[in-house]
Amino acid sequence: MPQPQQPVTELDARYSAALNPRPGAADVTATDWAETRRRLEDAEVFWITTVRPDGRLHVTPLIAAWYDGALHFSTGAAEQKAKNLAANAHCALTTGDSSLAGGLDVVVEGTAERVTDPARQDQVIAAFEAQYGDHLTSPEGVFHGFGDSIRTGADLLFAVAPGTAYGFGHDGQVFSHTRYTF
Repeated sequence: MPQPQQPVTELDARYSAALNPRPGAADVTATDWAETRRRLEDAEVFWITTVRPDGRLHVTPLIAAWYDGALHFSTGAAEQKAKNLAANAHCALTTGDSSLAGGLDVVVEGTAERVTDPARQDQVIAAFEAQYGDHLTSPEGVFHGFGDSIRTGADLLFAVAPGTAYGFGHDGQVFSHTRYTF
């Protein structure tokens, strides 16, 4: 999966000073993609939203790693998200802060693609191990055996390159909504 190009970055006009009379609105700017990408690289927990064959949404937490322009995650072939993705590969991955006091929430929308090339799998597994450390590499780690489960095919590995992404900044007073189009 190739590295995506630099996105077009736009601040939602509803958050600009012209349309928002709240104090501090004059200082609202679009969040730079580099900052948003750092958030994706540093986050530990993500939520994935997939669509069931009957149209109902399915949302579940998981770990993900940003590597080579895409978010990567794994799941068992029998899990609901894998079944959903087999029928409809469109999904959204979300991460952020659970506080109005400050932070950046990020949503990445795209199409999940299976990663089956062994060399690519090893690169992505290394990215997971660098990000999650002992959680994956230590025998006591909660996700120990992660790499082997992908290499043996017990778990499926997916990549989601952003088609569109959103950054929702908040500092307790002022909020921003940035759209990134790839």
